[in-house]
Amino acid sequence: MLERAGMSDFLILLGGDLVVTPRLTAQIRGMRIIAADSGIRHAAALGIEPELWVGDFDSAAEADYRAFPSVARETFPAAKDKTDGELAVDIALARGATRLVLAGAFGGPRTDHAFLHLTLATSLAERGVGVMLTSGNQEGMPLLPGERSFDLPTGALFSVLAFSELTGLTLDGAAWPLDNVRVPFGSSLTISNRVDGNLRAGLGSGRALLVALLDP
Repeated sequence: MLERAGMSDFLILLGGDLVVTPRLTAQIRGMRIIAADSGIRHAAALGIEPELWVGDFDSAAEADYRAFPSVARETFPAAKDKTDGELAVDIALARGATRLVLAGAFGGPRTDHAFLHLTLATSLAERGVGVMLTSGNQEGMPLLPGERSFDLPTGALFSVLAFSELTGLTLDGAAWPLDNVRVPFGSSLTISNRVDGNLRAGLGSGRALLVALLDP
């Protein structure tokens, strides 16, 4: 079941790939929106208008300015200590965000930025912020110690990407379930599984991200 958006739910538009799907449209309905530099281009495809557009604007196109002339902008210098995406997240948190959808978090021309989004999402989850990464046809959710369930369609391909050694990993509702296993850092054990019902995960220690391919 998709959660209903409230005033503390923010959509952050990032510069990676994005496919507009009915699922994504439903997920972001009613959210407040902040665009990070070239991420503004996704706003037109989604039929939405951000409340703020931030960044150093080194990758925004002239067409973006024409499409959104009235959107408030906050400009930062190119020589800065944070990416435009992280700045957008910081501003959303300062405006009261407790749940974030990072759209355009995967793919794109910058692998380093895509990797940052994975680790940033995990860091945010450790701080108690609800967060999901999406490209429309892929979704990523942090997996931290404890238990959680995932709203994913049966048959979807998924992997657990570990950022450390994992202990006590349990997967139910998967084609290849796991029961309280240890996963060494760098192991491929948790790559390429499939959802088989109501996917639930438990973790004893470590940090990871569950990434699902919705349209293989």
